[in-house]
Amino acid sequence: MPSWVPAVGLTLLPHVGGIMGGLITRKEVKTWYATLVKPSWRPPNWMFGPVWTGLYTSMGYGSYLIYKELGGLTDKAVVPLGLYATQLALNWAWTPIFFGAHKMGWGLVDLILLTKTAAVTTISWYSINHTAAYLMFPYLAWLALASSLNYCVWRDNKDKRE
Repeated sequence: MPSWVPAVGLTLLPHVGGIMGGLITRKEVKTWYATLVKPSWRPPNWMFGPVWTGLYTSMGYGSYLIYKELGGLTDKAVVPLGLYATQLALNWAWTPIFFGAHKMGWGLVDLILLTKTAAVTTISWYSINHTAAYLMFPYLAWLALASSLNYCVWRDNKDKRE
């Protein structure tokens, strides 16, 4: 297989869940989400797409660097790429939970687990490839913001919990 295939494939992989989540979010932002009380400091809706595009590309490329450094899907790659896959699955699960099912509290639980798993992923990557770990830093910062936002929305919309 040409060397560019894993680079492109792993860089684009996170976008798969992002696109699927976007289909759910697009409808709900204009209906259900518009009715919720949100904190004044939340980013504008238009910002989420570009930010997630950058974050998904960054983490995807980081996963490629780990894959490349460890010689592909080897025994050495099981833990760092397994942690990555776990956090990616938790990431992809949040949108159907929060926007699809309108489960704000369960969305927060997912985000807490996601943030912890993403942090452990970053730590595991650091000893393998510093650049890959650094590529996760903006994602971790955004997850902190997203967790705070999810918490405030959950807290301030008790009447809209299902």
